[in-house]
Amino acid sequence: MSGAQAGEDPKPRSPQTAAGGEQALTQLVQSLSRSVSNVGRDAAEVRGVLEDAQKVVNTQAEAMGALSGELVQVQQAQQGINQATEQSRHAVLRARQSLAGIGNEVGGIVQTLREVSDAASDISKIALQTRLVAFNASVEAKRAGEAGRGFGVVADAVKDLAGKVDASSKAIMGTLSALDARIEVFSRELRSDAGQAHKSAIHQAFADVEHDVDRIASSAQQSERITASLGDRALELEQEIQQAMISLDSAAQCSNRFLKLSEELIEQIAASGIKVEDALYIEAAQRGAGQIADLLEQALQSRKISMQQLFDERYRPIAGSEPAQHLSDFVELADRLFPAVQEAMLQLSDKVVYCIAVDRNGYVATHNKKYCQPQRPGDVVWNTANSRYRRIFNDRTGLASARNQRPFLLQTYRRDMGGGRFVLLKEASAPITVQGRHWGGLRLAFGF
Repeated sequence: MSGAQAGEDPKPRSPQTAAGGEQALTQLVQSLSRSVSNVGRDAAEVRGVLEDAQKVVNTQAEAMGALSGELVQVQQAQQGINQATEQSRHAVLRARQSLAGIGNEVGGIVQTLREVSDAASDISKIALQTRLVAFNASVEAKRAGEAGRGFGVVADAVKDLAGKVDASSKAIMGTLSALDARIEVFSRELRSDAGQAHKSAIHQAFADVEHDVDRIASSAQQSERITASLGDRALELEQEIQQAMISLDSAAQCSNRFLKLSEELIEQIAASGIKVEDALYIEAAQRGAGQIADLLEQALQSRKISMQQLFDERYRPIAGSEPAQHLSDFVELADRLFPAVQEAMLQLSDKVVYCIAVDRNGYVATHNKKYCQPQRPGDVVWNTANSRYRRIFNDRTGLASARNQRPFLLQTYRRDMGGGRFVLLKEASAPITVQGRHWGGLRLAFGF
């Protein structure tokens, strides 16, 4: 090739060639946009699954923490049982010793009673002898005649007294004999003899108590060992759950980066001027945001509301609402002005799911009419899906849309419909600015 030929300008392209190249480029960008959109969809799906897993793992972590605490309490209770059984064992031993002492004392009483019985027997013998002497004296007094009459009276009195003493002495001996028999039985009950084939009832009762105490102590010790093992395993599981939480958090961050990258790519493609599938919704969101801003500025100019009321952040909870609903100073104005814009956006495409104006904190004063149903007391699932007005959506997607001040923001996310049901949506949002101050944003969600 000559130098002249090398320096020649390339041949200019024909209009048809240029148009064909632009068309091919447009098709390529649109194809890239669809691919990136699919990546975003998958990333949003993965992030949602990871969020669900994180919730489950967090719940498990809380449960394991509670279980560990309860196991510690069980161990403490079992230690208390061990201490109580040991005290019971010592108490039974002391009772046995006390019984033995009482048995010995009772034995002493039996011996004393026998001594008393012997004394009574001696008294009875003396009384018998006294009666015999008195009888002889009485006989001699009668022989003496009138001279021995007084002596005879005394002898008869002595004989009668000796009879009474003998009777009393025999009664004492009878009573002591019965008492001795009863105390002897009681003494045998109290005395503990290891050589006895059959234990007394009271000692058998003590033996049964000791046996039951030993069984309780053995069961408590075994339970304590099992609980200690469970506590160690619970601690291991808790550590594993903590590690799983770290791993899930890392995976969620990675998924968020993929999602954010796909959203940024779609935004850049949409900003390039090439018509992509999302352009219709981006333009509609920007148009709707401008209409809401105009309506709010007109309300300010006509003094239907003040700037302080329009930017009110004192959200007041509505008692008994679940999920929680709130009131603000601009609720009535929003109910009057926003539906005209929001309901019209629903006619843009059958893919549009909702269109709402939110303040910079994600507060939705009024939603689309189909989602402004009064709450049903106690029916949280139904309320979550159908009573979405007067609520604060300050999740990642909600706050990003509410606080975005770039010309538009495109996000992919899962919408919680309650009862564990989610819908995968894409959302275009645009900022709402009133008198140069950022008020919030318009969120336009659509299926894909």
